[in-house]
Amino acid sequence: MSETGMPGDAIRTLRLAPEFADEAARVLRASFDDRLPWLASLHTPEEDRWFLHNRVFAECAVWGATDGAVLLGFVAFRPGWIDQIYVLPERQGYGIGASLLAIAKAGESELSLWTFQRNAPARRFYEKHGFIAVEETDGSRNEEREPDIRYRWRRGD
Repeated sequence: MSETGMPGDAIRTLRLAPEFADEAARVLRASFDDRLPWLASLHTPEEDRWFLHNRVFAECAVWGATDGAVLLGFVAFRPGWIDQIYVLPERQGYGIGASLLAIAKAGESELSLWTFQRNAPARRFYEKHGFIAVEETDGSRNEEREPDIRYRWRRGD
């Protein structure tokens, strides 16, 4: 159990079972649409749910942060990679993302992740938590056709 979130809230982190995929899809869509509104219509909520059920929960360890009633954020990771990390927009800035990131870092000596170059808040968050930019692309290799950036974190750096 970890204490984080808005003042006065008791937030706990837990390993999420696949039954949480629909809630995770809601968090993903709210966060994605808030930070990347120019890509908001890229996927439908049904496609988000399919992706989380059939890909993310099948291939990754997924941990979430909850206040007991609502899933506030989640991180999905596998050896060496963070595939997804999202926190509800209204709950960002209260330590939830940092707690989830710490879970992903706990068993790894090195992690990489991708984010979009235009997502300045995400870039600041990763850099604040020890990630360094190691590669930039023009977006031609991703589904969104959005320039992105790969970050890497190494324990001890």
